[in-house]
Amino acid sequence: MSGDQPKDDRDNARKLAEGLTHLTGFGNEHSSEAVPGALPHGRNSPQRAPLGLYAEQLSGTAFTEPRAHNRRSWLYRVRPSAAHPSFARTDNGAIRTAPFTETVPDPNRLRWNPLPEPAPGTDWLAGLWTLGGNGDATQRTGMAVHLYHANASMDRVFSDADGELLIVPERGGLLLRTELGLLRAEPGHIALIPRGVRFRVELLDDSARGYVCENYGAVFQLPDLGPIGANGLANARDFMAPVAAYEDVEGPVEVVNKFCGNLWAATYDHSPLDVVAWHGNYVPYVYDLSRFNVIGSISYDHPDPSIFTVLTSPSDTPGLAGVDFVVFAPRWLVGEDTFRPPYFHRNVMSEYMGLIEGAYDAKAEGFVPGGGSLHNMMSAHGPDRETFERASAAELRPQKIDDGLAFMFETRWPVTATEQAASADHLQRRYDDVWQGLERHFRP
Repeated sequence: MSGDQPKDDRDNARKLAEGLTHLTGFGNEHSSEAVPGALPHGRNSPQRAPLGLYAEQLSGTAFTEPRAHNRRSWLYRVRPSAAHPSFARTDNGAIRTAPFTETVPDPNRLRWNPLPEPAPGTDWLAGLWTLGGNGDATQRTGMAVHLYHANASMDRVFSDADGELLIVPERGGLLLRTELGLLRAEPGHIALIPRGVRFRVELLDDSARGYVCENYGAVFQLPDLGPIGANGLANARDFMAPVAAYEDVEGPVEVVNKFCGNLWAATYDHSPLDVVAWHGNYVPYVYDLSRFNVIGSISYDHPDPSIFTVLTSPSDTPGLAGVDFVVFAPRWLVGEDTFRPPYFHRNVMSEYMGLIEGAYDAKAEGFVPGGGSLHNMMSAHGPDRETFERASAAELRPQKIDDGLAFMFETRWPVTATEQAASADHLQRRYDDVWQGLERHFRP
């Protein structure tokens, strides 16, 4: 692992990131070639692939899943993925994987401050820190919540066989070098790296911090819109996929693979990011959350937060997600005779909430960018005392909420915290106090 990010490397990475072009559309059948003539036509696996390349299929779903849900891409690469030495176990660091058995599920409401600053020379992979999760990665069910902090770019390559990675930057931009090309993810964006896709993270700033949802279950998709109609929420055309870009590098490259909860490493004699051309619909994406089309009430009452769903991983029960990614983006509030912040509630779903910037309209204090809260199923939560008193007395004129960007990983099962999260110095020990002082107003 390298030391802190040299300034020249940062400048070069940012210059490259700012000049990127993209393909657009979520779930589209894309195709791209970095060298003209690298893509075969009329077939996927010709007897001899063009330009002496190797043809290889990467499948993110079972071959027999319905066409509408099937995800696969054909890659045309300098060397096939099979050309590598044996992997050997390496240290897991602060990464943990379901099933989570270090602690018991906790019904208490929990909240954390941001991760402390990382040690010098911490790259994105070394800076991954698992807060908790549910399910079983070996059964491809459930999810995990991770945070990351880093101050050095990766000089190694990583892939996750356990799940797809939804990356939510909070501080510092990222250049994601993937097998299928390059993507830039800044705070206010999300990046989705499919299960098994190899990638490297380079920093665009002195340091980086953010959140990761590792989804063990069905691949994320756009939610159905139902009576909303044909348009709204996250529009498919706003998702950006990479154009083909490859590394033709000879020499030792460390490749780390996360498999059934453990990290395994091998030293390749070449870069595995050597895909010269590809086509398919199993691709990484970046999405700018400022493009989310917020739907809300224009009469009365605060709608359920499900209307803020950006992506969903469906389960075997219709309407019940393995995990949803929900964003609380800038929006207008106009409801009449309505308590406008999110209401008090208890929920069969479990909620981990993070903050990308600004403030969250239901929490006046203590919930800061880079921090997060966990409200497990049926734990009572809602606005803190100060927010309740202010919103109950506010003049109800049209109000723009534009000073914050919060999000939620919402999941069907309780989230069990890891031992490191349950005992962390940055765990707020008196989180329950935010609801103290809610006075009795009942006058029969």
